[in-house]
Amino acid sequence: MPHRVVVLALDGLLPFEVGIPQRIFGRSLGCEPHERGRELYEVVTCSVRPPGPVSTDADFTITVRHGPEALATADTVVIPASHELGPVYTEGRLTDELAAAFAHIRPGTRMVSICTGSYVLAAAGYLDGRPATTHWSSADHFQRLFPAVRVDPDVLFVDDGDVLTSAGVAAGIDLCLHLVRRDHGAAVANDVARRTVVPPHRDGGQAQYIQRPVPDPGVSATTAARAWALGRLESPIQLRDMAQQEAMSVRTFTRRFREEAGVSPVQWLTQQRVELARRLLESTDLSVDRIARDAGFGTATSLRQHLQAALGVSPTMYRRTFRSTAENQVRGGRPG
Repeated sequence: MPHRVVVLALDGLLPFEVGIPQRIFGRSLGCEPHERGRELYEVVTCSVRPPGPVSTDADFTITVRHGPEALATADTVVIPASHELGPVYTEGRLTDELAAAFAHIRPGTRMVSICTGSYVLAAAGYLDGRPATTHWSSADHFQRLFPAVRVDPDVLFVDDGDVLTSAGVAAGIDLCLHLVRRDHGAAVANDVARRTVVPPHRDGGQAQYIQRPVPDPGVSATTAARAWALGRLESPIQLRDMAQQEAMSVRTFTRRFREEAGVSPVQWLTQQRVELARRLLESTDLSVDRIARDAGFGTATSLRQHLQAALGVSPTMYRRTFRSTAENQVRGGRPG
């Protein structure tokens, strides 16, 4: 029998996300001679209520054919994100409907979340003491609401055996492909990725998509020093030079800076240089060597090391992700 995947569709769901399991698992076919073309998964969608309409975040609803009883038949349960999680999102607890639905799930069932579907898994207790991820913009809130979860906001997904979580939206594709690869090998996963027109594996993690400019605290004791540093990131900047902008000792300046920015001056400078390098990689055709100099890293090697540490990717890979080349664009209305 095919492995049965049950997708739990909650009100306020994102249509794109609820379709990912059907697209990836539902198109996974056997590659070995004895099972070539065999469907490896059966995918069904259920609601917490009897069959019927489920609202979405778009201007249409979807009709779900199965009620919560379908969860009892699942080998894997997938929970996509929803914009109407109610007390799950605000208080970290399941609604009565969700709790009743989860009661159908058999022990040992593999549990998977896409994006903020992780809130549901956490509220149900599946993530206590475990590593997990969620959409980067919700990571801080998620960690505060569920302090027992070990949140990693930088990765595309976390595989903790029988419980898996993915980052935002399209990272659900990465996670589902990973599961196909884990269940049936690289050949099957590569085949479905090829037919879905997505890479079978993405380099780096969620970190490369996170916007991390340090917020300006407004009027503060170190504003002038930061403005001074931002105007000369390409040059060597010493801590004493920043402290002099505020007429403070290095020790006092360092303490006040950390209180206001949440990081040390050296860490802040590195963050700002990484952000500048990202902007230049995205918006210019400058060479990596030139960007390294303009961002204050000096050499391409130093830039690569810092970008790898901060984002998990090389400058070339980052640029390839965020800049369309002429070879990859559509020419004259026809695929190039």
